[in-house]
Amino acid sequence: MAYVNDYQPPPPAKPAYGLHGPIPYDINVAFPLDFAQLKTPRLKLVPFIPSIHAARYHAAISDPAHFYRYYSFSGLEDPETYLLSIDAFIRQNPYNILFAIIDRTTPDPDYPEWGGKLAGTIGLLDYSQTNLSVEIGAMCVLPTFQRTHVATHAVGTLLKYCFTMPCASESESGLGLRRVHWNTHSCNEPSRRLAVRLGLKREGTLRWACVHPGKTDLLAGSGRDTIIMAMTWEDWEDGAREIVKTQMARVE
Repeated sequence: MAYVNDYQPPPPAKPAYGLHGPIPYDINVAFPLDFAQLKTPRLKLVPFIPSIHAARYHAAISDPAHFYRYYSFSGLEDPETYLLSIDAFIRQNPYNILFAIIDRTTPDPDYPEWGGKLAGTIGLLDYSQTNLSVEIGAMCVLPTFQRTHVATHAVGTLLKYCFTMPCASESESGLGLRRVHWNTHSCNEPSRRLAVRLGLKREGTLRWACVHPGKTDLLAGSGRDTIIMAMTWEDWEDGAREIVKTQMARVE
């Protein structure tokens, strides 16, 4: 029986609306977001809008290869590839959202309307209404803000929002989730320590979760083992809420 296989890999898609996304920028999110709840006196989370934040973000990274060394996606060092990636894998998926982290303690004279300086990004990924779960990921704290209050406050703010029940009170409302997980490269010790410090528990290691392609040969790439950390509703109620509150207060 004669047959052929004419498959050709499709070229990388470039959206018709350009690198900065559609105008006006559509965050395209299928779950509730209350930005009044996504801030502390020292930090706030707002949608990452490429036309507003991208230039400042990339300019703050002096060594992109080192900055993205734990990430599975190749090419993030290139600003164009980065923007295409966040559009394809985050913005176009209605169960993902990427936030810009704004440090409210550091004014930015060039962008006073931001209410602070851009300190990095963090996201909610793979939200599931069925399973009441989400991943905290895409966290990239810019070099100037590493080893400050930024990472603790950003993650703590999202944990609180994820586990607070909807309309819990007039001043607080959240997603009412049952599980929040965190995936980190097995060599990324600062990420693992942050998760542990905020009360997430290690659930295991996914060995060879992905392959980092070599420059010319996929088989020459190194592998990534992914450590899976998580917090559940029971953990939150049984002391994790207080752990997060204490850690956030410690770095005030």
